[in-house]
Order: sequence, then structure tokens, then C-alpha cells
Amino acid sequence: TNLPVFADPSHAMGYAYGVADLARACMAMGVDGLVIEVHPNPSQAQSDKNQQLNHDQFTHLHRSLVDLGTALKRNTI
Repeated sequence: TNLPVFADPSHAMGYAYGVADLARACMAMGVDGLVIEVHPNPSQAQSDKNQQLNHDQFTHLHRSLVDLGTALKRNTI
């Protein structure tokens, strides 16, 4: 396609424990963007509390995506 492809590992996985691995796999497959649910306290989220990352988890995931992007020669913001 000539359109950007985005993936939503939060909804695809359904549980926070697998979101990071699925996000990295999506990036390795060449997706153009990721939609990841983040909440300061996921257990108090109004919806989808099981699949949301807290801020520390997201920071760790982002760092790993930047490293992966460097290895894949892709820009990560």
C-alpha cells in the first residue's frame, strides 16, 4: 500500500505483559507506527486496564524501540 501502516499491539495482545514484545515484532516487520495504551495507574483506568502500560513500562519499551530502530536503520520518535 502507499499508505502508512499502523499496528495496535495493546489491543492485539489484550494484556500488558505481551505488548512490548509484540510492538518490537511489529516494528521489525516494518510498520510505520504503533498505537500503545499508557496510563499512570493502569489498574484505575476506565477501560482496557489489562492491556495498558504504566509510564515506566512505556519508557522502557520506547528505549528498546529506539535501539531496534537504530539496528534497522529506521527513525524512531
